[in-house]
Amino acid sequence: MKKLLAMSMVLAMTMGMLTGCGSSAAPADEAVAETTAAEAATENAAETVETEGAAEDQAAADGKTYKIGVIQLVEHAALDQSNKGFIDALNEAGLNYEVDQQNAQGDQSACQTIAEKLVNDQNDLILAIATPAAQAVAGATTEIPILVTAVTDPADAGLVESNEVPGGNVSGTSDLTPVKEQIELLQKLLPDAKKVGILYCSAESNSEFQANMAVEACDAAGLEHEIFTVSSSNEIQSVVESMTSKVDVIYAPTDNTIAAGMATVAMVANENGIPTICGEEGMVEAGGMATYGIDYYQLGYMAGKQAVDILVNGADISKMPIGYLSAEECTLATNEETAETLGVDLSVLDAE
Repeated sequence: MKKLLAMSMVLAMTMGMLTGCGSSAAPADEAVAETTAAEAATENAAETVETEGAAEDQAAADGKTYKIGVIQLVEHAALDQSNKGFIDALNEAGLNYEVDQQNAQGDQSACQTIAEKLVNDQNDLILAIATPAAQAVAGATTEIPILVTAVTDPADAGLVESNEVPGGNVSGTSDLTPVKEQIELLQKLLPDAKKVGILYCSAESNSEFQANMAVEACDAAGLEHEIFTVSSSNEIQSVVESMTSKVDVIYAPTDNTIAAGMATVAMVANENGIPTICGEEGMVEAGGMATYGIDYYQLGYMAGKQAVDILVNGADISKMPIGYLSAEECTLATNEETAETLGVDLSVLDAE
């Protein structure tokens, strides 16, 4: 049954594409499944299918206990789900491991300290969740395999030589979201909207990447747009307050600072009658109005499968393409309470 599941996962990969610190030991039951970066990646996926079926039995039987370090930038729903998916994949493979869970609580300087700790502890593999965490670990070692997840474009972030062939000790999974489709969703729900405020944190390169995609999508859709940035969570309320008199709708991509402060964004925006289209479902649950986005649990699960392949099968991380979830794997999420507050009719999506 496990072999059939592994085969189905790889078949899915070849068909789809688009998109204070604490520690613990022993397998937790926390933190994405299949898919690779592009058609160029399918050959690599085919090479792993022969060994993946046997990996689970070998993982449980080889007797080795692997040391795995995890660094997560901040606590919010999407990143927490990525972490859970990763750990669940290790557990389902029967891997013997100890995990050191570290959270930087949104402090990028803490990322550096944590990265150095995980490297000095000589972990067999490190998972970095979100771009600043990934950049910190990648700067601390070129020897230990590093898997990243919830990183929009690893190549653009300087983590790999290319997303198809990373070429170093870093690979993982991307949370590239269907920005074009999210702007189309905005227009379906808000056909009278003329100006979009694009909100993100200027300290996150992955967010700037998505913001540029949103600008292109707005241009293509004939929508006016204006960029609004914060440098930290302390600026969210004042920046959103300034937006409310200037835009008809807010678009917030999968930005970690904005996601962690989404309750504040929603409070200000909703009180002023401004809808928010978000990058991922957790932001909608926190008060945003709608999204068409990826499943972060599956994203982390996919990275967990990559970890098993590296640790158990000896897969070459330098040739392991960045994994993506396909557009077909994205889901629509709406917040009915927010929509009712704003007087937005969600029934226009019933035919979707």
